Amino acid sequence: MPPGNRVLIVNADDFGLSPGANEGVAAAHERGILTSASLMVRWPAAAEAAAYARLHPQLSIGLHLDLGEWTFKDESWQLAYQVVPLENAEAIAQEISRQFEQFNALMGREPTHLDSHQHVHESEPVRALCLKAANERNIVLRNTGSAIGYSGQFYGQSNKGHPYPEGISVESLIKVIKQLPEGITELGCHPAVRSDMEGMYRAERLIECESLCHPAVRAAVTAENISLRSFSTWRNPG
Repeated sequence: MPPGNRVLIVNADDFGLSPGANEGVAAAHERGILTSASLMVRWPAAAEAAAYARLHPQLSIGLHLDLGEWTFKDESWQLAYQVVPLENAEAIAQEISRQFEQFNALMGREPTHLDSHQHVHESEPVRALCLKAANERNIVLRNTGSAIGYSGQFYGQSNKGHPYPEGISVESLIKVIKQLPEGITELGCHPAVRSDMEGMYRAERLIECESLCHPAVRAAVTAENISLRSFSTWRNPG
């Protein structure tokens, strides 16, 4: 990569979570700066998401590994649901294989990248098992030392789930874009056009979608001479 070149992959988590999330991904891809998405294969809207992706091959699709979800309530993080215990390596390995199989059945191919719901792959034993799965498929695992950096700055809640709308404003997104380092960066996001899903991060998804689609954001990408790419282009470059 030539010195000074900045590449941005804008990736939506939670593709397949609900129809509203799927429509948000579509809107941000067709009218905004979204280039990639990560599919939650266990959810009812996953088939609808995969059908859209097959019709839009320029949108790269990865696997959003779903092992559980936590919500902040009564001043503590509490388990909303759990797919497998996060200390059971054998169960985790089986579930990873199962979700890859579901992805392949839905998409007819392997994912272009791998990440996880609420970043559970950043802790052991999930991390090692995900690295093994990613290396076997020659795909990138988010934020684990590859040539692709990760930014979670575009997010609308505090670490205790309190609203932080300024984090997902148009102005904030433009600031993130202007401050991108050299090299390849993945920017995470969670767009939706309707709050038709469960969980603590609902209203913020609509704001995210509006910001991702705002003309000023696209103008900032152009002005900063940033290349918008997808994981299909940058598969495991590190």
